[in-house]
Amino acid sequence: MSRSAHPAGPRHADVLPEGHWTAPPADLNALDAKVWSRTVERDTEGAVSVGGIEVARLAEEFGTPAYFLDEDDFRARCRAWRDAFGTEADVFYAGKAFLSRAIVRWLQEEGLNLDVCSAGELTTALAAGMPAERIAYHGNNKSPEEIERAVEAGVGRIVLDSFQEIVRVAHTAERLGKRQRVQIRVTVGVEAHTHEFIATAHEDQKFGIALAGGQAAEAVRRALKLDGLELIGIHSHIGSQIFDMAGFEVSARRVVQLLAEVRDEHGVELPEIDLGGGLGIAYTSDDDPREPHEIAKALGEIVTRECEAAGLATPRISVEPGRAIVGPTAFTLYRVGTVKPLEGLRTYVSVDGGMSDNIRTALYDAEYTVALVSRRSDAEPMLVRVVGKHCESGDIVVKDAFLPADLAPGDLIAVPATGAYCRSMASNYNHALRPPVVAVKDGEARVIVRRETEEDLLRLDVG
Repeated sequence: MSRSAHPAGPRHADVLPEGHWTAPPADLNALDAKVWSRTVERDTEGAVSVGGIEVARLAEEFGTPAYFLDEDDFRARCRAWRDAFGTEADVFYAGKAFLSRAIVRWLQEEGLNLDVCSAGELTTALAAGMPAERIAYHGNNKSPEEIERAVEAGVGRIVLDSFQEIVRVAHTAERLGKRQRVQIRVTVGVEAHTHEFIATAHEDQKFGIALAGGQAAEAVRRALKLDGLELIGIHSHIGSQIFDMAGFEVSARRVVQLLAEVRDEHGVELPEIDLGGGLGIAYTSDDDPREPHEIAKALGEIVTRECEAAGLATPRISVEPGRAIVGPTAFTLYRVGTVKPLEGLRTYVSVDGGMSDNIRTALYDAEYTVALVSRRSDAEPMLVRVVGKHCESGDIVVKDAFLPADLAPGDLIAVPATGAYCRSMASNYNHALRPPVVAVKDGEARVIVRRETEEDLLRLDVG
């Protein structure tokens, strides 16, 4: 169905599409470890806990809706990526997935670098003590002020996204008496098997400089001529929520071909290649993401093979996992407000949050799962649609899932795998207050991003 079928947006109340799964899970009380963070568990009485703290207690202390982030899981995933790629590669956490000063400190302590794409993200990174040389700066339209701040701070690399930006960064660096390390982002014409809005390497989109027509080669030629720039490599990113490595293989082959052209024309072998991020996570039990060590092995073999074929020394690889690190480490906790059965269709379960704390379902048709977490239930399963409290028919959190038929107002339900992009893309639609992010570890919970207040809203409204 076309998303543009009606000026008000897509239809959301259709019955389940043909072929959609309709069988409920064997046990509604089971929590799939693939989807939930590592310290989430349900005890024999049915209560769910994270980091050793029951969700009912968390709801009482911090309210709902709220994001609860499993710090042990986050740190373990950082270490898994760092160890998988070792000292011969660089892992840059993609800050756009979710960023706060606490996250920056954890990254630094676990040995990861950070990529940012705005002045606000750079400010947060520096305020939390991330060394500037471990920061990469992205973005398709960096302002002169942002470029100056990045160069002045001494960021380790700026990823150039256009011909205009090549000149802007070079002139800024020369004016400040610096030589800025840069990469050129290229679009390699690879169609990643993902949603149209998050596929980023096909040619008809806003990011990067196309390989087609020799544009990327021309960008390299210009960058090499400018004294203010030190061109260290090529950057490629093919999309998001990707499970298939085939797209990375094609992308790496085309980037290596460009490196060979640069060597043949300019006598320079660029020392680095950044293959971006975009590796998928399990939002539902049907998803089957790869482990970091599998990804590292596959990418290393692809780049090495292509470089050997081209007669090039293997460059240093960089990757940029964001969602793959933080996504699975958090869940959003809601309180049920109303339960509305629709005969022959499904039951609508309204919660105290919605599209203001998770826009991804409305924006990308993203799929999530959900569980009753405040108690155990042996009731029959019912097909539900979890919706928010906003004045939009498209305010959907979970399109189709099963919950116990005895679900009632006041129950707590949780949506897992909401660590990435949910708080980052949260809004004040209907003047909703953005939820807090609470880190949980070893029986202790602490707010790392506080809940907004009505005073916050009024402070911005100058009258």
